[in-house]
Amino acid sequence: MTRRTGEVLPGVLPAGLAEAIRGTADDIAAVLRTPSPGGRPADTGLLPVPRSTWTVGEAAAHLAQANVLMADLAAGHDRPYGDGTPGSLAEANEHALAAFGERAPGPLAEMITAQAEAFLAAVEERDPAELLSTPLGRMTPAVLGSYLLTHMLGHGYDLALALNRPHMLDARRVDLTLPFMVEAMPRVADPAAVAGLTASFAVRLRGGGPGFGVTVTDGTVRTDHEPPARPDCTILTEPVAFLLLGLGRIDPWPVIARGRALGWGRKPWLAPRFPRLFRAP
Repeated sequence: MTRRTGEVLPGVLPAGLAEAIRGTADDIAAVLRTPSPGGRPADTGLLPVPRSTWTVGEAAAHLAQANVLMADLAAGHDRPYGDGTPGSLAEANEHALAAFGERAPGPLAEMITAQAEAFLAAVEERDPAELLSTPLGRMTPAVLGSYLLTHMLGHGYDLALALNRPHMLDARRVDLTLPFMVEAMPRVADPAAVAGLTASFAVRLRGGGPGFGVTVTDGTVRTDHEPPARPDCTILTEPVAFLLLGLGRIDPWPVIARGRALGWGRKPWLAPRFPRLFRAP
């Protein structure tokens, strides 16, 4: 079969993932090219990002660097980056930022889109069953693509919020983050939050999206791509709210108060606690 440039062969990435990666990168670039609220494009990179210590320029620089990293991983290169714990990843992020001087939104927008395309070109050459090294352990190319999309959506949301622009999250894109989210959850469980807890959760997304299961047994976390038959707590949430909760961008109680997430079952009180069982990397 002859490949066209930018085409991902069936079986490497699931349907829609390549388009979501490309579209999200383009949407982030469009946000970065927006002038600051004061109308001075040169000042855009200096604006603070809500709920973060980073400026727009620093967040965009991190995102550009991460896309380079993901493209290298998709090409099969070994790129050590922390030890897989949230704390070590945060430290690696800061070291990488300190060694990279670009903070101008325009060049960073170009870098983000170019490296997303580099990832898609590199992943074409992978065996779908191959396990690639990543900062959060070994993953198939499909899960790595889901990881890239999740990372871009989280920081793209931050940039859109900082620049008062519409964010690029939607139900279809969130559905495509689930392969990574389900695989990553045991690796980013907060030891203090799960200590002593034994409970099973069924998590479902509104609108007919996929669901998954999480079982915590005395501090040990296991996930499954199918919800358990008899969970202690079932959580039904809007897709965008689910991702923002999972990435630590919003707090659970306002989401529950507005009816964007519901919990029921033998232990419904566990629903607000669920997002706090994990530390976003």
